[in-house]
Amino acid sequence: MPPKLPFALAARCCRVAIEVPKRQTSLVSLFAALSVQTRSASILASLSDNKGAYHKRIRKGRGPSSGYGKTSGRGQKGRKARGSINPWFQGGQTPLIFSHGKKGFVNHRAPVMSELNLDRIQLWIDRKRLDPSKPITPTELIRSGIIGKKINDGIKLLARGKDDLKTPIGIVVSRASAAAIQAIESVGGKITTRFYTKEALRRLAKGDSIHSDKPLPVGPEHVESVLEQARSTKKHLYRLPDPTSRWDIEYYRDPAHRGYLSHTLKPGESPSLYFKVPGEKVIVTKKTKAGKSASEEAKLF
Repeated sequence: MPPKLPFALAARCCRVAIEVPKRQTSLVSLFAALSVQTRSASILASLSDNKGAYHKRIRKGRGPSSGYGKTSGRGQKGRKARGSINPWFQGGQTPLIFSHGKKGFVNHRAPVMSELNLDRIQLWIDRKRLDPSKPITPTELIRSGIIGKKINDGIKLLARGKDDLKTPIGIVVSRASAAAIQAIESVGGKITTRFYTKEALRRLAKGDSIHSDKPLPVGPEHVESVLEQARSTKKHLYRLPDPTSRWDIEYYRDPAHRGYLSHTLKPGESPSLYFKVPGEKVIVTKKTKAGKSASEEAKLF
């Protein structure tokens, strides 16, 4: 490849050709002007690839000049120089997680709820996909597609966009936050929480069950009426389940959650199945003339 001609030398060559008389202008004079250029050896030392032409990678075990030869950067002796170990290796002792166990646990049986927010409900009402004049049950929520195609263990109502809710509605869901309950009732609506399962929600969507916000009546006096109602329908319909665990029963007995079992509470009764109502029964101990109670007098020592 011919050497590049510097701009200064090219200008000098042209200038010499002009100064020389026409009769002396020849290739010899031009080459004579170019012969005065000098090439420095520093040009070879400054040769380099273009930026980004290649990416330097570390090649270990390629001799001491590479900086990663012989031991390949591992150093000398020690466990790390001889092989790799897991980050959780504790020197051969019984791992602490085995001897002390994990802190806490993950409840794999916890119900998975489909979250529903108030701003989405108002958007569906504005688009005529939900009718606010009728009670909004899980059947309407599933068929309208507001909670998606996947049916989980229940529907929980949250309060995002509570300022956007302007339409009074009557809705029935599995659970609801306190802010969502307050937002719905502030515009004149009504909310009820009811116990559902995944299979019950699927049957409601298919039409194999009829929604009811009241539990199944219990007692022999209700058997005939329930059977008569079931026989009057041509299609077999599954009844909606009621809660069986203590936590679910207490949740749907609580009026603060607007549970559908709250009407079963007696005046002054607590929704808890364990704790009694304060002041329901006061234990009075009889004291003798000496000021000792009967239990203290019965003690021998």
